[in-house]
Amino acid sequence: MQLAIIGTGYVGLVTGTCFAETGNNVICIDIDEKKIDNLKQGKSPIYEPGLDILLERNIKEKRLHFTTSLADGIKEARVIFLALPTPPGKDGSADLQYVLDVAESLSKIITRYTVIVNKSTVPVGTAEKVHAVLAQRLDRNLFDVVSNPEFLREGVAVEDFLKPDRVVIGTSSEKARKVMDELYQPYLRQGNPIHFMDERSSEMTKYAANSYLAMRISFMNEMANLCEKTGANVDWVRIGMGGDSRIGKRFLFPGIGYGGSCFPKDVKALAYTALEMDYDFALVKTVMEVNDRQKLVLGRKVRDYFGSDLTGFTFAIWGLAFKPETDDIRDAPALDLINELVSAGAQLRVFDPEAMGNVKQLMGDKIYYAEDQYDALTGASALIIVTEWSEFRNPDFERVTESLVHPAIFDGRNVYSLDKMHDLGVYYESIGRKIIHPQIHDTLPAPHNTIVRERATRD
Repeated sequence: MQLAIIGTGYVGLVTGTCFAETGNNVICIDIDEKKIDNLKQGKSPIYEPGLDILLERNIKEKRLHFTTSLADGIKEARVIFLALPTPPGKDGSADLQYVLDVAESLSKIITRYTVIVNKSTVPVGTAEKVHAVLAQRLDRNLFDVVSNPEFLREGVAVEDFLKPDRVVIGTSSEKARKVMDELYQPYLRQGNPIHFMDERSSEMTKYAANSYLAMRISFMNEMANLCEKTGANVDWVRIGMGGDSRIGKRFLFPGIGYGGSCFPKDVKALAYTALEMDYDFALVKTVMEVNDRQKLVLGRKVRDYFGSDLTGFTFAIWGLAFKPETDDIRDAPALDLINELVSAGAQLRVFDPEAMGNVKQLMGDKIYYAEDQYDALTGASALIIVTEWSEFRNPDFERVTESLVHPAIFDGRNVYSLDKMHDLGVYYESIGRKIIHPQIHDTLPAPHNTIVRERATRD
C-alpha cells in the first residue's frame, strides 16, 4: 500500500519504518531539511533499539523514502498519517496548530480518495475538527478522517508496533474501515485484536490508557512512601498485589515519578478535557500532584543525609533519561533532581548511555558529563541512581565503594537487593524499603556527620 507519514518525530519515524518493514511503500515528510538529509543516509535522530536496523534495510530495499515536499510526498498515497507534535499549553490543553495547519494544506492538494489518519495523541473531537478543515475545500467523497492512537513504549517501540497488544481504529466510514483493516492485518497474525469504534471513543481510549497507567505508578509511589513509615517492604507488597489476576504485575514498580513524552502530557490533557466539560476529575488531578511530589523524594533523601547545604559535596548520578533504552529526557525526574542539588550547592558528575547529549543541550556546563559510569564516581560523596539501565544492575561494586568518598548509595529505582547492600557495607536508601545502615563513618564534616548519626539512631 502507498503510505505517507507527515512528521518524523518519535511516532512518525517508528510508524513509517515499521509499515515499510511489511512491504508497504512509505514516504516520510518533514519540514526539517537537515533531519531529512540525515534520514536519507539512514541516520536516525532518536535512539530506539532495533530502529536503525529496520531503517537501513528499508531504505536499501527502496520501500522507505524521505522528503520535505508535502505535495510530492502525498501524491500517490492511499493513506496519510498525521504524526505531528501536539505540545501541551500551560493549562494542559493540547495545541492542535500543527495538525490543523497540515490538514488545511492537504485540502489544497488531495485529488483522489485518501484516508487521513490522526496518529498523534489528540483531544476528543479532533477528528471532527480535521474533517471540518478538509471539507472547506475538498469534496466529501475524496477523504475520510480516522483516529488511530499509538500505544508505543519507548525502548520497545519497534516490538510494540510489529506485535501490538491491540490496534484501535476510530472511524464511522465503512470504506475507511476496510482500508485500515487491510493495512494492519500483517501485524495481527498472532491473534491480537483490532478494535473498531467511533472516532471520539478512539481518541479517549489513548488518554484513558495512559492516565490509568500513570495512576498505577502514582499509587505504588504513595504505597512506597507509606511503607517507609510503617516498616513494610514495598517489594513484597508489590509481589503480593501483582499475584492477583485482577491487578496484574505490570506498572507496579515504585520509583521517583513518571516522565517522558506521553504520561505527563496525556494526563494533563485528560484533566483539561474534564475541565472543559465542567467535570471534576479528582483522581486524575491527584495523580499529577503525587507525581510532582515524588520527583522530589530522592533529593530530599540526599539532603536529609548530608544536610540542606550541599556546598563542597560532589554526587555521581547514574541515569538521565526518563526510562532505560531511550535518550528521551522530556519531564525526566533526573532534571528535577539535578536542579535541586545544584541549587543546594552540590557539584554533579552524571552518566547516561544515551541521554547525555540531550541533557547538555538543556543544562550546558553546570554539571560534569562523565565518560562512563565509573568516571562519574570520581570524588563523589555518594552515588544516586535515577534510571535503571541494565548496565547499572551488576556493576563492579568493589570499584564503586573504593571510588566513593563516603560509601552511600541513593537508589531511586530499587535496582539493588537489601541483602547485597548490607553485605557491601554501604549506607543505602531506596524507595519504600528499609534503610541499610553500615557502621557509622567519620568521613563527613560537621554538621553533616552529626546529622548522619542522628538519623541512624532515629531509624
